Amino acid sequence: MSIISILLAIIGAYLLGSIPAAVWIGKAFHNIDVREHGSGNAGTTNTIRVLGWRTGIPVLMIDVAKGWLATMLPVFLKLAEPDSSLLTNLQIICGVIAIVGHIFPLFAGFRGGKGVATVFGVLLAVKFSLTISCFAVFLVVLLSTGIVSVSSMSAGLAFPILLFTVFDSPSVVFKVFSVLVGIALIVTHRKNIQRLLKGEEKKLINFGIKKKPVN
Repeated sequence: MSIISILLAIIGAYLLGSIPAAVWIGKAFHNIDVREHGSGNAGTTNTIRVLGWRTGIPVLMIDVAKGWLATMLPVFLKLAEPDSSLLTNLQIICGVIAIVGHIFPLFAGFRGGKGVATVFGVLLAVKFSLTISCFAVFLVVLLSTGIVSVSSMSAGLAFPILLFTVFDSPSVVFKVFSVLVGIALIVTHRKNIQRLLKGEEKKLINFGIKKKPVN
């Protein structure tokens, strides 16, 4: 393992995270910057709200994929022994960098999304079984409330709880990361929380209705 290889992985992770799928796809196929409409975020939920499901699903897939690919860079570059704590730590570092890239994308004026889909991709690469469990929490809450923000925050809070109580990892960095993810999802959804308290947060069922954005 060399410093140059680690730097290449970190730079690659940021560049992957910086791919603004919502912005590029919105502009390419609809001539619309989703950040100028809806919630103003360059993410899946706002893309579905503004441009519909047919545009939102590809955005979701790309955002998840870039998180997964960025987190797998240490594995592809063979920076540490398989299944070692060091490898997990390096994966977490690259995953965090990719999430930062999504929130502050180099290719979109550093105005990105909240990173939920990218976090999901990161977790898939690090701990598949834990990720699926968190996704199950997301689905249960979504089906119960119909609100994406509540579902995302619930899954984010379930992440460290499940890691510490049900699943296990020798990586202290991963455990710290799980707590930070839970906190970060609450912080990045603070506007959603305000709308929830006012009863103004929209439900997913409304997102499927394509609206004509103001030109």
